Amino acid sequence: MAKQIFVNLPVKDLDKSKEFFSKLGFEFDEQFTDVNAACLIIGENIYAMLITEPFFKTFTRKEISDATKSTEVLIAIDAGSRAEVDDMVSKAKNAGGSIYIEPMDHGWMYGHGFADLDGHQWEIIYMDMAAMPQA
Repeated sequence: MAKQIFVNLPVKDLDKSKEFFSKLGFEFDEQFTDVNAACLIIGENIYAMLITEPFFKTFTRKEISDATKSTEVLIAIDAGSRAEVDDMVSKAKNAGGSIYIEPMDHGWMYGHGFADLDGHQWEIIYMDMAAMPQA
């Protein structure tokens, strides 16, 4: 069974991407960060490798998707409260990201999302499990 997850995302400008995610409160693991890639720490054992497009191309024979034009992946991460959801989306917008979807409120689950500088879509979700409807 896997013990860690590394989501690999191509980025056009690594320094700008690092600055963007730093403004959202994220940190980087410097052990796995250099001029080609930066290891974004999302949570315990959860990471996103922000990889420059030229270096990313060395890992695949396929074309790199333009995430501003098509959806390649939806990255969903949890938050501790509705306020944390709204705060992170607000920080992302203020740091140069964009809002791609309106907030979703299902009572027990609340979410909102943003696109980063390269168009990758991030969904921030709060779930109140005590309020979750029973099956």
